[in-house]
Amino acid sequence: MSAAELAIRTRRAAFNRAIAEGDAAAIGPILARDCVMVTGTDSALISGRMGQVKVWRREFAGSARLLYTRTPEQVTVSPVEPIAMEHGRWEGIDSTSDVLAASGTYTAKWRELGGQWVIEAEVFLTLA
Repeated sequence: MSAAELAIRTRRAAFNRAIAEGDAAAIGPILARDCVMVTGTDSALISGRMGQVKVWRREFAGSARLLYTRTPEQVTVSPVEPIAMEHGRWEGIDSTSDVLAASGTYTAKWRELGGQWVIEAEVFLTLA
């Protein structure tokens, strides 16, 4: 595993921990300033780091919420640019019942900026 792939997988683990702990502030530094996310079910477009942090804060404010986990299956690092593509599976577990509420696949584009890998774009597909 290359150093870049290890760094991306480490950042993904940190993102998953932030979701589990309800820590929106920890999510911000993992996102590029102008990042975009396309959600899995309704294809809502959430633009920008601050837009996403705001959505996560709302999500974390509820007593009952979904605990999302992204599990990378493949990380492809470009040999010519400081970019990479991550492919994997995601799931959302109901925090009150521990029941799987939704799941699917995702793709994330990463870029190394200032020595840190950040997410530029994520697209989710809901399959269950």
